[in-house]
Amino acid sequence: MQTMSAVTTDLETPVLLLAMPQVLDPFFHKAVVLLVHHDDEGSVGFIVNRPTELPIEDILDGMEIHWHGAKDAIAFFGGPVQSQMGTILFRDQGSDNGQLAATTTTEVQPGVRIGQQLEDLDRLAQDPPEHFRLLLGYAGWGAGQLMDEIVRNDWLTAPVSEDLLFAEDAEEVWESALRSVGLDPASLPSWTLPDDEETTN
Repeated sequence: MQTMSAVTTDLETPVLLLAMPQVLDPFFHKAVVLLVHHDDEGSVGFIVNRPTELPIEDILDGMEIHWHGAKDAIAFFGGPVQSQMGTILFRDQGSDNGQLAATTTTEVQPGVRIGQQLEDLDRLAQDPPEHFRLLLGYAGWGAGQLMDEIVRNDWLTAPVSEDLLFAEDAEEVWESALRSVGLDPASLPSWTLPDDEETTN
């Protein structure tokens, strides 16, 4: 089992960051973050377990893109930075759309890609992959900031797993991620957000 202080400055991406219960910032309380970039100048990631109430169809209609996926598909809150910016996270299943998107998207891990090009979003919206997320905004850290937070045990790292990235029940992702590294969520101290600071899904 990984200890909470085991991560040093050799943090490699991609990796999942699991917020420890004492992180009470409403944006990051019990958040699971897909960290995609980390170096001496800063870090960038996307929260993957914060569904919004915004239908993807409505968002894309405003961009004159027709959504051919499930009517009840919703966007996810990717982080508090540039919340108007969309990022696509998807499983490339070898479809024509996925192969086209592979030229302008970045592979996070084998078969899982991420991108921000409007053309890719347009193509994927025509025939959405089974595993697809539209993430609004992102999480960013300045130079040394993330490592400081890890050293004070605000974050635990876990391997990237598609089951966690694309889980049907986002409410269960945080606890499932903790169990994936051998931690029982019930064994952790409990901190609770004040009622007026809780995030809404």
